Amino acid sequence: MSRHLTSKNQPKNRLRIFHGRMYFALQALAGAAWWLGVSTLPALQEATLGGLDPLLVSIIDIPLFVIGSALAALNMRWAVWLASAWTVIVAIFMLIYATVTTTGGIGAILMVGAAIGSVLAGSLMLLGRIPSHRLIVGPFAFRASHTRIRSRLLVRTTVQLVIFWGVFLIVLPAIINALEDRWNLSFKFPILVVVAGFALLAFSTVLGVWSARAIANFGSGTPLPAEMANHLVVRGPYAFVRNPMAIAGIGQGMAIGLLIGSWLIVVYALAGSLLWNWLIRPHEEADLRDRFGAEYVEYTRRVSCWFPRGRAFDDDAEGEPETEEG
Repeated sequence: MSRHLTSKNQPKNRLRIFHGRMYFALQALAGAAWWLGVSTLPALQEATLGGLDPLLVSIIDIPLFVIGSALAALNMRWAVWLASAWTVIVAIFMLIYATVTTTGGIGAILMVGAAIGSVLAGSLMLLGRIPSHRLIVGPFAFRASHTRIRSRLLVRTTVQLVIFWGVFLIVLPAIINALEDRWNLSFKFPILVVVAGFALLAFSTVLGVWSARAIANFGSGTPLPAEMANHLVVRGPYAFVRNPMAIAGIGQGMAIGLLIGSWLIVVYALAGSLLWNWLIRPHEEADLRDRFGAEYVEYTRRVSCWFPRGRAFDDDAEGEPETEEG
């Protein structure tokens, strides 16, 4: 009844399928180890299951999660669907359960991570890729800005920053912090950590504003994918790293967590950065390569993605600064 996937995919996808299989193998081992720990360590049982009956849960979860993940690792298509769907259902249930009962918060967090991992690994096995292109739609689809008037671009950039910061640095962190408190997982950070968070927030905000202004001033665009720069930006912070806006966003998210004493917000910022790097950045770079060709290839050769190499990109070789139109 099993359907093996490798023979049905092109050879270039086999490595991705292998990665998916390895994830499910590790998930099966982790699930088995966790159930062993639950049966021997009362503290682990309380932290991850709360008041749920471990015997009743194990009767359902071991076949569907542990054994299902193991069978998915053996390249069985139906098991990929089974293990992924069950993991998502359990994650949703644990989120609701932990919020209602204030117990089992660690279990909810672990299952959310497992659900995300299962969906991504399942996509690799079933499709040979992660369909991240489906995220590049609407206002997130890559298009060059229609206007090149600097004053308008600066206004639009300001509005975009306010909305982005409001959603990702205020609303979502507030929800995460409330859940962290509700699940009794919060603890007080040392004052030096809070001070470091304030310094990181200030630095990251300045970097974000500097990067956004560089896009408007030198690229005739905005940070929003639907209004991207018309010219390759290699000045300002872009002379040192290729993704200063992303670095600023990651730093701001982590800083908010440090400031208000929420380790879960720090995890949220780091997890978001990994997902952006793996799912979105390849599409963005492909778009830049298509639009700017050899100029962008040379830029990527000389400027690192995340960490400065100690020497700024020589933008004099790329021509004179863009002048305002209109």
